[in-house]
Amino acid sequence: MGTFQIEGGHRLKGNIQPQGAKNEALQILCAVLLTSEEVTISNIPDILDVNKLIGLLKNLGVKINEKGKGSYAFKSDELNLDYLSSDQFKKDGSGLRGSIMIVGPLLARFGKGFIPKPGGDKIGRRRLDTHFEGFIKLGAEFRYNREERFYGVEAPNGLKGSFMLLEEASVTGTANIVMAAVLAEGKTTIYNAACEPYLQQLCKMLNSMGANIKGVGSNLLEIEGVKSLKGCEHTILPDMIEIGSWIGMAAMTQSEITIKNVRWDMLGLIPTTFRKLGITIEQRGDDIYIPAHTDGYEVQSFIDGSIMNISDAPWPGFTPDLLSILLVVATQARGSVLIHQKMFESRLFFVDKLIDMGAKIILCDPHRATVIGHDFKSQLKATTMSSPDIRAGISLLIAALSAKGVSYIHNIEQIDRGYENIDERLKAIGAKITRT
Repeated sequence: MGTFQIEGGHRLKGNIQPQGAKNEALQILCAVLLTSEEVTISNIPDILDVNKLIGLLKNLGVKINEKGKGSYAFKSDELNLDYLSSDQFKKDGSGLRGSIMIVGPLLARFGKGFIPKPGGDKIGRRRLDTHFEGFIKLGAEFRYNREERFYGVEAPNGLKGSFMLLEEASVTGTANIVMAAVLAEGKTTIYNAACEPYLQQLCKMLNSMGANIKGVGSNLLEIEGVKSLKGCEHTILPDMIEIGSWIGMAAMTQSEITIKNVRWDMLGLIPTTFRKLGITIEQRGDDIYIPAHTDGYEVQSFIDGSIMNISDAPWPGFTPDLLSILLVVATQARGSVLIHQKMFESRLFFVDKLIDMGAKIILCDPHRATVIGHDFKSQLKATTMSSPDIRAGISLLIAALSAKGVSYIHNIEQIDRGYENIDERLKAIGAKITRT
């Protein structure tokens, strides 16, 4: 288990290039299974979760050729489907939640797909019903081995298009169903589909491969099935969650940072929501400039004067992956804010560590926390803590960078799952951080 040692209280300065989007990469990599032709993907982040999925694809028989930093060519023309029934696959698949998205492509192309119950962040219940209910609507038969915790779907006679109204706008669920539907016979209509930028990128890539998907960017997708897909080239977006993390880090450490090439058109409500905490965000071309907030930042209030309430919602609402960062940043704001985590029930349970550091936080229930900011009149105190998941981990790292003294964060593999080479990139802009 790795540990970060962080000497807090230092201001950072410089330029940051965001990595490729983790959540998009997991979808796009699974989509290479839909064709026997070569697919080239660029801007793939070098992070633990993505590397695990690339390893799984390699074990499945995908030919992988590294063409440069973050750029790979994939060819799925000679797959070893026996791997799906091996003990190695049970181990590989259960260690990564994103592995669930290989099921849709395998089902569409080979008539069957299997997956062990996948792992991932411990942030509350994350049901897989949307995935499998969608496959069943397309004509697949579902089975679950409760003893071995193994899911399977089969469609020996192929998939047929269908209308479906999703119970929840699941991003990975929508992606999985879309990848199955592109090779199904006839028309599939998906209502209440997720429309996050990751999903938009997947649909655009599939269309470039010969799929026929309409309504991209909306919650109503119409898919006309095709017989086969061809190869393509695709570039992954910059990671909007990492971009939000750098914004929060700059504000909390009162640092001057420029985040390069952020694709402003794909950031949605992220800049607007950080501005609600009083953070200055300047658009300079396609860059974000964050000045040093030496006078602090003040939380806005609603028009009627009531306390600011920030909550998450499916896209185009504010992404739940950044609420933890907002909560940490609010601990040094001028004013108070209510953070309402609606979509996951355990994501706020890391606040006890912030309270130990001196933050003023009232955890109202598993979904809501009220934060009373210090306005930089009192620094957080250094402490020793452990990272429970990716987003809580980076939030604790931000807190440690702003704190007085030396902090230690254990279980940093959780941070490595979502952030590429984070310690070296922080050192490059002045952070005092050591990996042990």
